Amino acid sequence: MATIRRSCLVVMLLVLTAARALAAPGDDSYIAGYAAAVLEREFSLTAPSLKVENGVVTIAAADIAGADRARVVGELERIRGVARVVVLEPGVAPPITQTLTPPAGQPEQPRILSEWQAGVFPGGLLFKPLMADPRWPHFAASYQHYFDDPQFRDLAAVSFGESFAFYRDRIGSAWWEVGLHAGVFSVFDLDAPSFDLVNDDYLVGPPLSLRYGDFSTQLRIFNQSSHLGDEFLLRTRTNRINLTYEAVDLKASYEYADAVRLYAGGGYLFDQTPSNLKPYWVQYGLELTSPWPSREGRWRPVAAVDVKQQEENNWSADISARAGIEIDGVLLTRKLQILLAYFNGHSPNGQFYRDKVQYLGIGTHFHF
Repeated sequence: MATIRRSCLVVMLLVLTAARALAAPGDDSYIAGYAAAVLEREFSLTAPSLKVENGVVTIAAADIAGADRARVVGELERIRGVARVVVLEPGVAPPITQTLTPPAGQPEQPRILSEWQAGVFPGGLLFKPLMADPRWPHFAASYQHYFDDPQFRDLAAVSFGESFAFYRDRIGSAWWEVGLHAGVFSVFDLDAPSFDLVNDDYLVGPPLSLRYGDFSTQLRIFNQSSHLGDEFLLRTRTNRINLTYEAVDLKASYEYADAVRLYAGGGYLFDQTPSNLKPYWVQYGLELTSPWPSREGRWRPVAAVDVKQQEENNWSADISARAGIEIDGVLLTRKLQILLAYFNGHSPNGQFYRDKVQYLGIGTHFHF
């Protein structure tokens, strides 16, 4: 079993690495496209004058007259590959840039791309990650302190994985994409002599997402399997539960003014072990992103609550709440979150799904 799990991890890492390599930024056209997307997303601006040559971004002052110029320049300078940003006042000629190989003819104008790109490995996600969902695939590490629990007091929770799009295209004025969710969620007992691995949950499946404006939805079919750690099992003689299932779920999300996000949905288990697991659940939540970032514009306060109610648990609410800061522009376009976390409900760790737990924690979360 350990060999199989290691093989799965290696394959998952190779897939994610290949995806990132294919999605890596390239020439001036990529920078121009990304700069246009930043202007549209962050400032609701379109800039016909935007040009990029040898990493130098030029833009007319008139195109950004309605925005904070310093913040616009700062956002554009954070794009990887940008050498500098020049704002052109009326009557001022663009800067002369040197080229290693002069073009044979008239240089092609950079292609201004929309925020969402079509094609293979287009980057980004139509359905954004759920910030407070304990089982959304992403890279994270956190400390959790359990209250009044007979088994655990201090745990380390580590996850790695990702959600990314394989292919995206348009349907009229809407977008659709198909991708992959893959993640491993592990918890370790910090009070055990050897920091025992307690539980591993493996999740993998293809999501199909659709987006129209601020509305997005996602249909997902996935498998989850859970495994106890060897040291923990030998030390505690815990009765192992062979928990594994296939599932399908559907969620819908609406975002308002880049500050408020509401989502709701539900799911159904099939081919589950134990076979008497009741199949239905609902999930809903709220996310808040502050519209007032710091002076530099890179970080902002965020907060979220996720609620899951399962038929197996008589529809009692499992509440996951997180709040902290989000830092934009880490590794070009990605987000780093430093979050306090509170959970009250049935354990999200597969082998302990019957146990009621309550914990408070703090962790870092990185979304590719």
